[in-house]
Amino acid sequence: MPKKTVEDIQVKGKRVLLRVDFNVPLDINTGAISDDSRIRASLPTIKYLVDHEAKVIICSHLGRPGGKVVETLRMAPIAERLSQLMGLPISTASDCIGQKVESQVRTLREGDILVLENLRFHPEEEANDPSFARKLAKLADIYVNDAFGTAHRAHASTVGVAKHLPAVAGFLMKKELEVMERLLHNPERPSACLIGGAKVSDKIELLQNMLRKVDKLLVGGSMAATFFKTQGYEVGHSLIEDDKLGLAKKLLQEAKMWKVPFLLPIDAVVAEEIIAGASTRVMPISNIPSGSHIVDIGPQSVELFCNELKKCRTIMWNGPMGIYEIPQFAHGTKAIARFLSTLNATTVIGGGSSAEIVQEMGLADKMTHVSTGGGASLRFLEGAKLPGVEVLLDKK
Repeated sequence: MPKKTVEDIQVKGKRVLLRVDFNVPLDINTGAISDDSRIRASLPTIKYLVDHEAKVIICSHLGRPGGKVVETLRMAPIAERLSQLMGLPISTASDCIGQKVESQVRTLREGDILVLENLRFHPEEEANDPSFARKLAKLADIYVNDAFGTAHRAHASTVGVAKHLPAVAGFLMKKELEVMERLLHNPERPSACLIGGAKVSDKIELLQNMLRKVDKLLVGGSMAATFFKTQGYEVGHSLIEDDKLGLAKKLLQEAKMWKVPFLLPIDAVVAEEIIAGASTRVMPISNIPSGSHIVDIGPQSVELFCNELKKCRTIMWNGPMGIYEIPQFAHGTKAIARFLSTLNATTVIGGGSSAEIVQEMGLADKMTHVSTGGGASLRFLEGAKLPGVEVLLDKK
């Protein structure tokens, strides 16, 4: 059921606790923000609240501080970047709960913005501690969730707060849900799902659910080796999940039963070692050397996948086609990304590493939608309910 959004409530003069996902990547040497796309993604919601004279209290996590204060993970640099993007002065708090923060909130005027300190400096956040949630809720009159990237987590700031305040979606959350709903229930056809990554176990529910939703499935990445093994092919030292061989075989059988094309690579780039500078060869899948690793899809597979994808009107992509972290094993992934960016079709990039890849390549604006939530989009497309969405008020 559609959820109420920030447009469905009166925010003028109200204290609005806005949960965003400002967990941006930081340069390991300088601590500077290396990609501010997650901040930019929530600007429409923030601007709306400011323009409608709300008192905006922003909360987010940053990194994995493990429930303690980590100086390099403070929110001040994030607030500074947000201030630059908004063209407005923005104040910061030294904590996210407590009397000092409450005093700061009382001084806010309509249209002001306050950024709270990293939520995960408190272990109670990830534990969805009721007391911590009440203290957060005490700061505001209304709760707005614009953090799709954390919607699959039942944390205090995504679920607990909604028990104490009217809870609605921000514009980014609304957009993500609409795109994902359309993918699952009303895609323009023919539609395809391109899945990559390392492990079948990470994507098994996604594959099972999308098998009945799309017109064709394409699988690459290291996880393809498990499917090759079920077909009796030699895969060398490639990562195999022996306990998932039965599931992989069952998926192939189900695809055949449902008459859904299930495409696997026909050739692969192989290397004797998974290290930068390793010598590589392109081999047909039927002739993988026993002492090698499959590290990328081959040029014939790229051509096969592209020929199939260009016939589609809707494409969802999640997961690299090879070991993308090593540049010489990233050619297949980059070729697919470049091809998707040229299509006159709905192209949805399912967050996580796939989103990072298209951002890094400068192709994000050439895709229909690049999700801000890897885990959340994965769970949604698996058919699971997202705790951070379920707690929001329904439209009806």
